[in-house]
Amino acid sequence: MKTLTLHAHNSGPNPYKVALVLENLKIPYELKLWDFGDGENGVKGPNYLKINENGRVPALEDPNSSVVAWESTACVNHLLRTYDTSYTLHPDPSKASPQDLVDYDKWTSFLTTTLGPMMGQLNWYTHYNPTPNEDARARYEAQAHRCFEVLEGQLGKSGGKSVLPGGFSAVDCHFYPWVDEYKYGKLDIGKYEKVKGYLKAVWERAEVQKIYEEIPKAEKAIKG
Repeated sequence: MKTLTLHAHNSGPNPYKVALVLENLKIPYELKLWDFGDGENGVKGPNYLKINENGRVPALEDPNSSVVAWESTACVNHLLRTYDTSYTLHPDPSKASPQDLVDYDKWTSFLTTTLGPMMGQLNWYTHYNPTPNEDARARYEAQAHRCFEVLEGQLGKSGGKSVLPGGFSAVDCHFYPWVDEYKYGKLDIGKYEKVKGYLKAVWERAEVQKIYEEIPKAEKAIKG
């Protein structure tokens, strides 16, 4: 198998989602780190825009199938379709119940369309907005709490160590990096006992600790 290339930067949760799938499926890959901005090594610069015209990470290059994917969900879905032939991280449509298939899709969608974006906005108004806007930050903090309440309830049904019953899946690859952003967003999760237990359980997985150690230390895509 040829080595895949995961394009990332050392902050932001979405590349970590893809790396978690790669690690769990034991797919060989290399990391290339990009910077913010439009410089030679920037995601808005001409070198990276040749790979992803949207100028965001992650992007994934798969020489085994000649596929170039961007948007984390598209990257994850490509990896599952192509390499998870034993269905270790996603349900087998020939065996799973219709409800199991829907549950996989709905929780993935909840993360990518709701919890993730709310945490992203919370991070923005906590750290990056050019002028302080406490009203906006309070709005996204409230929405983040609502999402964590939904997740807390689901973890009470699933057993607590994974979002879906039955153990770690690609849904958790989507969730963990964004849920763990509570620290950066300064979100108080003290009342979410099941969420805290979930974060601890997922962190104990060796592949999770590996990517959080290796991604920040990866080499820049364009060395200058």
